[in-house]
Amino acid sequence: MTDRRNCNRFREVNIFVYILVAMFGTASWLAVNGLWVELPIMVPHLPEGWKLPSYLTVITQLANIGPVMLTFWFLCCKYSIPEKTLVYVILVVGAAACLLLVFFWKNTSYVLGTNHSLALLVLQFFLASVDCTSSVLFLPFMSMFKTQYMSGLYIGEGLSGLIPSLVALGQGVGKMTCQNISVLDTTTNISHNEIQPEYQDPSFPVEHFFYSLFGMVVMSGLAFTLLNYLPYCKRQHVKVKEEPSDEDFINSFNLNSDFCRNYTTFSDTVHNPSMVNGSSQTLLPNNKKVRTIDIYSGSVSQPAPQQTEIRRRTYVYLIILIGWINALGNGVLPSIQTYSCLPYGANAYHLSATLSSIANPVACFGVFLVPVSSSLVIGILVLLGTSLAAFIMLMAVQSPTPLLYESVAGPVIMVMSWILLVLLMTFSKVSIATLFRREGRKALFWCGVVTQVGSTIGALVMYILVNETDIFQSAPDCP
Repeated sequence: MTDRRNCNRFREVNIFVYILVAMFGTASWLAVNGLWVELPIMVPHLPEGWKLPSYLTVITQLANIGPVMLTFWFLCCKYSIPEKTLVYVILVVGAAACLLLVFFWKNTSYVLGTNHSLALLVLQFFLASVDCTSSVLFLPFMSMFKTQYMSGLYIGEGLSGLIPSLVALGQGVGKMTCQNISVLDTTTNISHNEIQPEYQDPSFPVEHFFYSLFGMVVMSGLAFTLLNYLPYCKRQHVKVKEEPSDEDFINSFNLNSDFCRNYTTFSDTVHNPSMVNGSSQTLLPNNKKVRTIDIYSGSVSQPAPQQTEIRRRTYVYLIILIGWINALGNGVLPSIQTYSCLPYGANAYHLSATLSSIANPVACFGVFLVPVSSSLVIGILVLLGTSLAAFIMLMAVQSPTPLLYESVAGPVIMVMSWILLVLLMTFSKVSIATLFRREGRKALFWCGVVTQVGSTIGALVMYILVNETDIFQSAPDCP
């Protein structure tokens, strides 16, 4: 029975279009993720040293001005914004910033009497603005495709972190050896030996890495163009045909013309669409019903009564979960990964970072194979993920001597905890976004807004805890 359902899902999805959706999704956080994984090679050449990550964190949060402005635009224009044009704008800005980094990432300027990597910081702002804004643009765009394609977008978002990591891995980022070095104490003029990390030279320069990011953003833009204008891809756009003889629909449509105007996609021309066995069912304002056309067979379906109060409660509940998931996944946990993993060794850290990056797109594809629409099940998955996050947080607080840090089981438990955490949280996040896809374009927009709000709150809280308190203590690279 399960195999039959999976076969049906594959039949409903065009593999080529699904791949294009994933390629388009890679632009979501590609540039910022790429800059972060390249830091170990860049830092020795820049005046900020290892203070640079804290600068980048603040700049990334300032870049949220992009989604804030877009949200006001969205509200003032009554949910009518030129999404396609804006997506092209941010893709062009992102590609240009990546290309400019090739030539200017090393440039420094004096600001208030101190030497700073001004060009890098300014370009980082544009990159972060692009990536932050993508959260509230890419999701509404997906309302023009079938629900099954939502997981493809999130697979691309997962690849936006995995691909730069693999490129950096091939470059040799993080490869080091521990050397016994003689260090002179300037106060006593006495030398003593210390074990310090010595990083190996990369296999190719930073400039080539930024060229690769530029190329991937360009490919994402090409995928977006094909999704919009290639006739083969346009067949996967979901549309609805209104019945002019249905008086209730016409009256409701006229009353809500501001919301429906200028949109031809299925999810834009209805208020609360949901998919049941491939047919669309719609509940319009004031609980008025409309018959719609089955997008697969073309047959007319009659919607069943729906309870808007329960739906509203579920909607708020899922919105809260989305904010919580992204606060943990994009704000809290990335800030403490080194504190939780490095006490167990450099291998444990690199394995947790790499395998959790792989787990992200795997979980997204899992939603495609085994979709979950129960808010109770999603809540249980989030609770399990939160429990793992609490365990990881506890180990980070205990750094540099957490539980089992001298045991063989310690690194295994920590790596598995990170993998399971990413699997659970990503699966839950994509499942919620899929449910919002059924609710329409407006719900997807607010899903993107709350995603960014949660990420920002989590990042700001952790920035204060990490930089302004002594709660977290780093483990040495060479024990």
